[in-house]
Amino acid sequence: MYVAVKGGQKAITEAHKLLEETRRGDLSVPEISLAQIQNQMGLAVDRVQAEGSLYAPKLAALATKQAKGDLVEAIFLLRAARASLKRFGYSEPIETASMRARRRVSGTFKDIPGGQILGPTFDYTHRLLKRSLMDGGQAPPGGAPIPIAKGPGAQPGADGLGGELLGVATILEREGILETVGTAPEDGEPFDLTRQPLEVPLARPGRLQALARADEGFLLALAYSSQRGFGSVHPFVAELKLGPVELGFRAPELGMPITVGEIEVTECQTANQFKGGAGKPPMFTRGYGLTFGHNERKALSMAIVDRALRAGELGEAIKGPAQNPEFVLYHGDNVEASGFVSHIKLPHYVDFQAELSMLRAMRKKFNGSGGPPEPDDKDE
Repeated sequence: MYVAVKGGQKAITEAHKLLEETRRGDLSVPEISLAQIQNQMGLAVDRVQAEGSLYAPKLAALATKQAKGDLVEAIFLLRAARASLKRFGYSEPIETASMRARRRVSGTFKDIPGGQILGPTFDYTHRLLKRSLMDGGQAPPGGAPIPIAKGPGAQPGADGLGGELLGVATILEREGILETVGTAPEDGEPFDLTRQPLEVPLARPGRLQALARADEGFLLALAYSSQRGFGSVHPFVAELKLGPVELGFRAPELGMPITVGEIEVTECQTANQFKGGAGKPPMFTRGYGLTFGHNERKALSMAIVDRALRAGELGEAIKGPAQNPEFVLYHGDNVEASGFVSHIKLPHYVDFQAELSMLRAMRKKFNGSGGPPEPDDKDE
């Protein structure tokens, strides 16, 4: 609330009560539990975790419930909770090559080491409502259990990486037709967008953090615009996979990393045609996306936008908004955007009165110079 606005506390309190009543809804209908949200609305929970920058399925389910299903509000709630948590340090980089993938597809090669696994996806479904799900009904039983892809289980020792899945990007890189990527320095703390301000220009690690937190719909629109010609990115999906990975943490008192648990992530790597430039030969260039949970539309959009943002680095012409780092990075955060847009619903009485007085003075001056007559106040 603005300092210039006083009173209204009772009305605000009553508004809070009414919000809770509408959130609960009809009391004759059983209240939805966090377990139900977490298990049956998993994709919504995963989006809240990804854009809330906190891997905590139960808290994300709570935020979704409290926000009445408004995922942007839920993301705001989860970020606020995250800000109150004690920080112990930074985890070790996750090894996605060791992922126990329950979904793994490639748009570049049909036969890839370890095989392709369709996994849980809407991609091949008919978009028809399943009326069997109404009123607590169950969907028809599915097929065989979802397989888990891991190097040893698919082709023991064939990938030459100690049992890890040989990634499609690695195959292309070994052939010399996909750009190589450097490794992050081991010393020093990594850039952390949650603790450091966003400033442009921003190095790629920081850009990827911003994209991982960005609104899914915003990234989807930018990726779509780039594919339609407002940019130069129309990639091949080298590999998209989903599954749990181990999370390591280097405890100072132990002097070595230890596994503290698992998190589920979606990773997408794209191969993009590049004709050469900026001292680089013709090759495929990379786009990369990684998010918490099952978020493949977000991960794919992120990979497309990541590659688009590299236009300047690769000597490409800037032809669309997806290639403009300042536009993308400063407008993708849905919590910040929602706050800035929604704040105009709050009282602006003083501002409006100032604008009104100025407008009336301008109209009076205009009328005095031969403009149209000013209407009477009672006609306004």
